[in-house]
Amino acid sequence: MSLSVAYNTARSSLQASQSQMAVVSRNTSGASDPSYSRKIAALTTGGGYARVTVFRASDQALLTKMLETTSDAATQKALLEGLKKLSETIGDPELDQSPAARIGALSSALQQYANTPDNAARARAFVKAASDLAESLNQATATIQAIRLEADTGMAHSVARINDLLQKFEAANNQVMSGSALGADVTDAMDTRDSLIAQLSEEIGITVVPRAGNDIALYTDSGVPLFDRLPRKVEFTPKTVYDPTVTGGSVSIDGIQVTGAGATMPLNSGNLVGLARLRDDVAGTYQFQLDELARSVIAAFAESDQSGAAQPDMPGVFTFPGATGVPAPPAFAGLAGLIKVNDTVDPDKGGSFDFIRDGGINGADYVYNPDGNANAAFSQRLNGLSDAMVAQRGIDASLGFGPTASLHSLAALSGSWVEATRQSASQSVDYQNTLLAHASEALSNATDVNMDDETALMLQLEKSYAASAKLLSVIDQMLKTLLSVVG
Repeated sequence: MSLSVAYNTARSSLQASQSQMAVVSRNTSGASDPSYSRKIAALTTGGGYARVTVFRASDQALLTKMLETTSDAATQKALLEGLKKLSETIGDPELDQSPAARIGALSSALQQYANTPDNAARARAFVKAASDLAESLNQATATIQAIRLEADTGMAHSVARINDLLQKFEAANNQVMSGSALGADVTDAMDTRDSLIAQLSEEIGITVVPRAGNDIALYTDSGVPLFDRLPRKVEFTPKTVYDPTVTGGSVSIDGIQVTGAGATMPLNSGNLVGLARLRDDVAGTYQFQLDELARSVIAAFAESDQSGAAQPDMPGVFTFPGATGVPAPPAFAGLAGLIKVNDTVDPDKGGSFDFIRDGGINGADYVYNPDGNANAAFSQRLNGLSDAMVAQRGIDASLGFGPTASLHSLAALSGSWVEATRQSASQSVDYQNTLLAHASEALSNATDVNMDDETALMLQLEKSYAASAKLLSVIDQMLKTLLSVVG
């Protein structure tokens, strides 16, 4: 081997060791960055030279699994946060603030009033219990609509974040593609791109499709293109006010509806999906239940025609603005937010307790006690109301509670539904978080930096560097000796 060949070989080895040591140092500094993947300096030889090509540790299968579990966990988390707030309408059972507890208190007050129908204090206690029940339904409706509005606002923020991440992803993807075409090291840009994909998976379920030239296309988990050379526009128009009659807007991607009724390619997972389900399905279902409960309360306390003219039943102790009769099932949207105690039975509002005992809120044809004050001990009407509270009555079967239910059982079934749904969501969150932890750990083991490995590799490279440096020193000495002999 000539001295020139030996010199070139030693210099090439020294440069390769320097490059490999630089990669190890890069790995060491990036070890604390969760989005950093370990860089691998692959050494190749050819033409008497050693070259270092930088790759990065990756595992597409594990990355796909982590993205899926991230989206699923985000869906359940969004649902659980909303369900926790919905369960506040039930409250602590010991505080007796739920609709079911209010109905129980109303039943107790009514029975005591029926035992002494001429007792004004008992009548006032009954009106107070009735007002508490109506107020609990009103407040529950307000809470539901506030949760729907909050979910709608959350959807708007999610859509804005998705659009922002897609713009950043475009820049990172272009950097990877252009760098790959020039043969540059694009591993850091690929890390940035993967980090953006992971952030996107929190908001929306995605499918990653690798393509030639290190290009990537993104699709939703329902198959709608999200990024293909260019980001697709994700659109959503939020509402500013919510009531039970308001239908939330839908999300569309590149003009394709992906949430809400009528979605042609509905999304399956992600924070956006969880918020949409909370707003449209969970909160909406609970509102329907409370509306039906309010309708049943109005029907239980309604007045019937006592004249024999077969006139329709009319709202009695409980009513609602603009009432022209007792609503039939299913209840109209928002009735729980409108139900109130009839002013006619409340002396504080110009009414009289006698209308509770005797009837006649809707006129003389609806009077149950024609003797009036001549028979102050009349309790037939009050006992009838008490029986009506425990009677099985027809309800909207679409609620899933059967065709009939008493007031208390309907309220209890509704409260149990909220708690069961919340518990199910909580268990799903725990399960998905466990899966995510396992998937993240597996991906971390495959792609993260191991400081022990890096330290050992650095020691090896230092030895190789020292050997190459020693060889160069020997060659330098030999050249000096040769030149001195020639001189």
